[in-house]
Amino acid sequence: MQPLISEDKSQARRKLDRPSGARGWKHLMRLEGARPIAVIETIVGMTVVFGVCYLFQPADPLLLSMGFPWIWLAATVFALRYGALLGVLAGLCIVLAWLLFYGPGAAGELPPISFVGGLVQLILVGHFSDLWTSRVARELTVNEYLAGRLAAITNNHYLLRISHERLEKDLLAKPSTLRDALGHLRGLAASDGQCDGLPNMQAMLEYVALSCQIGEAGVFPVTGKSLSSESVACIGERFQLDAQDPLVHECIATQALVHFRQLDGLDSAYLACVPVLFSGERLAGVLIVRRMPFLSLNFDNLQLLLVLINYYADGIEQHVLVDPVQQLVPMCPEDFALELGRLARMRRVSGVQSSLVALVIPRGPVGDSLFDQLIHFHRALDISWSFATESAQVSVALLPLADQNDVEGYLFRIESAFKSRFNTDFVQAQIASYRSDIDPNNPGEGLLQFLLLCGYHV
Repeated sequence: MQPLISEDKSQARRKLDRPSGARGWKHLMRLEGARPIAVIETIVGMTVVFGVCYLFQPADPLLLSMGFPWIWLAATVFALRYGALLGVLAGLCIVLAWLLFYGPGAAGELPPISFVGGLVQLILVGHFSDLWTSRVARELTVNEYLAGRLAAITNNHYLLRISHERLEKDLLAKPSTLRDALGHLRGLAASDGQCDGLPNMQAMLEYVALSCQIGEAGVFPVTGKSLSSESVACIGERFQLDAQDPLVHECIATQALVHFRQLDGLDSAYLACVPVLFSGERLAGVLIVRRMPFLSLNFDNLQLLLVLINYYADGIEQHVLVDPVQQLVPMCPEDFALELGRLARMRRVSGVQSSLVALVIPRGPVGDSLFDQLIHFHRALDISWSFATESAQVSVALLPLADQNDVEGYLFRIESAFKSRFNTDFVQAQIASYRSDIDPNNPGEGLLQFLLLCGYHV
């Protein structure tokens, strides 16, 4: 597995930093239009500056007789804060103040060097403000995506550690392993048409209760801004929620697993509360355990309960992204469809581009060796999907944060490796390469058209 090398990262940063043509200016216009209060702040702020200057020097409110253009410094502050458009607005306020303070006939005496130089300064300063505002917004979007990937990898490693521990302790005592439990919960995350918010919750709770030895529990969904008093699923005797219970309050406030031993001397009718969290820390419900065996009330068992609940919640939101892709391309793997949906949503929200690349390698001894070697050329951030037909083997790579230049560099590295190890290139080996941008509105349809472009019908 190759690291995220520096040239890929620098190319991605240069791609994100440069707004192109009319699209860049439209993006900057949207940034200014997104905060109409900034226009009012600029006008009011400049008015306050004029008032203060008038109090100190009524004869020269714009301080033009001083050696330094202090009045333009105030306008520069607004240009730095809000960008070029509002910087020019602040400069126009100075022009209007000149006409107001220095008389109706002052337009002919307007000092051109001072005012033209000040406006040019505001435009330059505002342009850099707009540029860096756009860069920061794009970097935040990229960092949010990378943070999501890091969180997913961390959760996978934690699940791996828990899986090994449970296999060591409970392989003979439990009817199923953690891997079986995760596979079962993945299927339950699909919508059953009855409860769009928490589908198949009753079946999920029954399976979790069997794995974690829960005697009596209920899942209470979030309705509006509070928990519902009626459970959407239960194990054992059905009970109503006590909204004033301190354990419930602590669970909602911290959005974390809470058990009765964490309460400092407070009494609770429940043993543990587990939040059902969607991505973005959005609370969808709370699993409240009222009765379970004493030996099962331990840290490892409660942590397993939390992992299973959150894995089920993550699966619900994953199906929202995966199902539209797999309905059009049934052979597409789930992890590939999930990342395709995430990247399409990121491009739709922030305009950050990602690419699809396909290499079609003919079958044969040389082609099979090239295909086996191709698997090792993907970066850590890339997602690959391979399938074979009677005449060729196809490798489809999903390159996050990659534009046409990044794709060309990716293909160049692969072809260079083929030349150095097999003394052949794409032309001699009859390898066909295809590239396409991710469709931000309908990623499944975009993937289907891309496969048709490659000559494969699904």
